[in-house]
Amino acid sequence: MNAFEITGGIKLKGEITPQGAKNEALQILSAVLLTEEKVTISNIPDIKDVNKLIELLGDLGVTVERINKDTYTFEAKNIDLNFFESDTFKAKGGGLRGSIMIVGPLLARFGKAAIPKPGGDKIGRRRLDTHFIGFEKLGAKFVYDSKKAFFNVDATNLQGAYILLDEASVTGTANIVMAAVLAKGTTTIYNAACEPYLQQLCKMLNRMGAKISGIGSNLLTIEGVTVLGGTEHRMLPDMIEIGSFIGMAAMTESEITIKNVCYDELGVIPEVFRKLGIKLERRGDDIYVPSQKHYEIDTFIDGSILTIADSPWPGFTPDLLSIVLVVATQAKGNVLIHQKMFESRLFFVDKLIDMGAQIILCDPHRATVNGIDKKYKLRGISMTSPDIRAGVSLLIAALSAEGKSTIYNIEQIERGYQDIDTRLRALGAQIKRVNADAPSH
Repeated sequence: MNAFEITGGIKLKGEITPQGAKNEALQILSAVLLTEEKVTISNIPDIKDVNKLIELLGDLGVTVERINKDTYTFEAKNIDLNFFESDTFKAKGGGLRGSIMIVGPLLARFGKAAIPKPGGDKIGRRRLDTHFIGFEKLGAKFVYDSKKAFFNVDATNLQGAYILLDEASVTGTANIVMAAVLAKGTTTIYNAACEPYLQQLCKMLNRMGAKISGIGSNLLTIEGVTVLGGTEHRMLPDMIEIGSFIGMAAMTESEITIKNVCYDELGVIPEVFRKLGIKLERRGDDIYVPSQKHYEIDTFIDGSILTIADSPWPGFTPDLLSIVLVVATQAKGNVLIHQKMFESRLFFVDKLIDMGAQIILCDPHRATVNGIDKKYKLRGISMTSPDIRAGVSLLIAALSAEGKSTIYNIEQIERGYQDIDTRLRALGAQIKRVNADAPSH
């Protein structure tokens, strides 16, 4: 098992460029199945979850060609639908949560699909009902084999429909949109997710010949077409990385410039970090974070404790709440972190408490952080990464801590962050990869 060994307490300095957006990649890559023409995609992050999906597309019969480090072409001319029956598909599809995203395009183009019950982060229940109910509204029929944990789907006659989603699921909306673009008639999706990633997908599909209106709102209208063509697409930078780097700069008192952030697509993210007292300024399309000895958390106008909660876009993304929580531990003041979406994402705070942070875990969804204003540093410890976002939060804590920290199970971190140790070393961080067995407790 690989681990990161980090010597903390070192100020970092320099420029860092965020990778392409992981959450966009899983949708955009799946959309190549909607056409037999060539699709070129650039700014693809070189991370495990994305590479697994590219490999799965190749297994399905997509011709995949790597042009350079972050650019690929895809041609889904000869898809092997029998691959669904193979043990390889069951193993690979089951190990990758993003594999659910291939169902919508396959239903749209071929009228059938199959999917093993997907895996992914252990951050609580992550229902797939939104996907399946949406497909059923369009006319798909599901058969679940509980012994094999496998879904078979028949969609030979997809018809446009009015769909009111019970949750504004990003992946659910994306999957239904991809199924609807080739369905007969008009589909209306209300309470649709409107994240920048989803807007990117819809714009790409329209360039391929789809007819989607309402992009950027929670009411999408899709007029079905008979065929889609090829296109070129460049993915957005990863907003979760951008937020992580802002937090890292504040925690380590570092002067960092985050390059090419597509600032206008970041929504409330910069403002939330400003509420924690972090100075940051926009310079063109870069974010400059100066070195700060102290940062103070705002209060509400009436003087009550600030609450930072996740909510559907354009609200604050749940993927950055772990980062906000760890950054708040070194701020001056108090904040209540309310993680509404996932019930297990805050359980990593026990590691931060072991490092010296003052946090009260109120329940599975809420934690109160008492910022210690850097009066004393966190201390380095050995810990295990439970999921992608908590893993990076612990990494940021370790970079700011006094002494040496070891983070095990870094495969979780590397599912979402490309060459993170190499890029941090370029800023002056003392981080190295080691082979080590995780502690048994």
